[in-house]
Amino acid sequence: MSWIEKLYETYNNCQASIGNPEDEIPLLPICHTTQKAQIEITIDGNGNFIRAAVVSKSDARTIIPCTESSGGRTSGEAPHPLCDKLQYVAADYMDYGVNKDSFYNSYEKQMSDWVSASNHPKVMSILHYIKKKKVIADLVAARILHVGTDGKLIKKWIDAAVIAPEIFAVLPGRINKKGEIENWQADAFIRWNIEIPECEQTQVWTDRSLWSSWSKFYLNTKLIKGICYVTGQNIPITEQHPAKIRNDGDKAKLISSNDMTNFTFRGRFLNADQACSVGYEVTQNAHNALRWLIAKQGYKRGDQAIVAWSVSGIKIPDPMADTLGLFDDEEMQTDITATNTTAQNLANTLSKLIAGYTVILGPTDGIVVMGLDSATPGRMAITFYRELTGAEFLGRVRDWHESCAWWQHYRKDKETKKTIRFVGAPSPSDIAWAAYGRRIDDNLRKSTVTRILPCIIDGLPLPRDVVESAVRHVCNRTGMEQWEWEKSLGIACAIYRKYHKERRYDMALEHERRTRNYLFGRLLAAADGLEGYALHLSGEKRDTNAARLMQRFADHPSSTWKSIELSLTPYKTRLGARAGKYLKVIDDVMAAFDTEDFVNDKPLSGEFLLGYHCQRRELWPKGQVNDDGQDEQTDGINID
Repeated sequence: MSWIEKLYETYNNCQASIGNPEDEIPLLPICHTTQKAQIEITIDGNGNFIRAAVVSKSDARTIIPCTESSGGRTSGEAPHPLCDKLQYVAADYMDYGVNKDSFYNSYEKQMSDWVSASNHPKVMSILHYIKKKKVIADLVAARILHVGTDGKLIKKWIDAAVIAPEIFAVLPGRINKKGEIENWQADAFIRWNIEIPECEQTQVWTDRSLWSSWSKFYLNTKLIKGICYVTGQNIPITEQHPAKIRNDGDKAKLISSNDMTNFTFRGRFLNADQACSVGYEVTQNAHNALRWLIAKQGYKRGDQAIVAWSVSGIKIPDPMADTLGLFDDEEMQTDITATNTTAQNLANTLSKLIAGYTVILGPTDGIVVMGLDSATPGRMAITFYRELTGAEFLGRVRDWHESCAWWQHYRKDKETKKTIRFVGAPSPSDIAWAAYGRRIDDNLRKSTVTRILPCIIDGLPLPRDVVESAVRHVCNRTGMEQWEWEKSLGIACAIYRKYHKERRYDMALEHERRTRNYLFGRLLAAADGLEGYALHLSGEKRDTNAARLMQRFADHPSSTWKSIELSLTPYKTRLGARAGKYLKVIDDVMAAFDTEDFVNDKPLSGEFLLGYHCQRRELWPKGQVNDDGQDEQTDGINID
């Protein structure tokens, strides 16, 4: 139960953030949840209808009170106490052709009990209004809901000549028995505005006095007590744990015990409490904190969610981000995007970043990294969980970004849409993309990200098959767009360098490194640059022979080099003296080869990509490069 204890502590440390309107998904008060509202009804303090409006999708998220049953409901009669669907709040629900049961009576009774205990004026106003039993009638009269000639609510707008009313654009669609999509008006969710003189706060979903009123009332109704496995205290325990952890429509739960047919318990227990009991406030606070953290700073893709946080509530670096994503400071971003950035520059910049976090994050402060995934719609699993100290976490994040650094060519500026080049480590998601291509399916991406996460958090070696797959993907250059190949190349070089960090590869060209793989990579870069320059001068736009034969070169370098070198003859003639610097590189590299290494035709390792990339950058003119990784003036062709 360590995870729920840490989340409970986090919630208590972040009380000031409860209901913060700046958060897209706020930290919720206890006994509350969120729903997407479609209709907003405004009444006065005496419960008289004033007006109604359709809620835009951008403003639809609404904090509402809930019970243990309503917070986890999927069907059945379990009303929310204040805001809910028409099926609950409208006594005239059945009068408008709805073929579902009305749950108005249970909704009214629950609200009456609340009013009896608290006498909150806004709750009393809503109770007075719903007892008039004309909620839908008022909405029809206000032209928010629409009826057909038979006086019943229409299920979908069929008049193509007239623009559909606003309500049909915000309602969730559902499929009927004929397989058609309907925007059924009866499914609309209602929230309330109460206009009371001298009361500035009219919106019930932002009223803190209402939050407190419901929480106190509902907690007093919790009669079943037991030993909470988190706090060790004898307190009211929960029967159902919250859902909606990853998003508003998430039905999967981390703790669930609603199966009484001996499948869940497997005959070991008579009831769920014998297996585990958690206090109601504890589970509410912990799940609210987890939902808030995932929305605020978590990595989400499909059903997978990964989040790292400080128990004290202090901001920490995101372990799922690439190096550029770590920096909010523009000056630090400039340090790693400059064309002359080196490994030493990156190390210094990372030192500044870590030093800044060290000031506010103590070396023994608790850090938690947690991964979630679900195989079915109703059950969720913790796929990764680590607890670290602040010093351990910051040290491992720094080590990852230093040892896995390379020139990257894939980030886009949000305003100019131009490629941002930076020196650093790619994100786990981008590593999965580079290893298996842009058509990677979600399951493979999730499993790859899950395997890479321990390499960051625990300092484990990268999976060998992921590194080798990324190298193969880059070598198979044919069919890839330029941006795609540039991105794959930078990431493949980074993870190969990380996998073999004991070799201490530099990001600049190493003239003294004379390994077979590195030298063959340099040869390929020189041949590619020479032919590319000649093609540019003649106005031709096609791949060079070096690019087309890259896969074959990786498998059979010695024999393929003969073909590439012979193909360079006409381009050497065409360039004349301008081919000099390329030919010098080829001559220097050939002279550095051991004879046996050069004639050896066995496949190359990923090291040749490092030699290729470094030699290519060395041949570029000193200056900026364009969005394709090419020189601004010559489109990738290098001029003396």
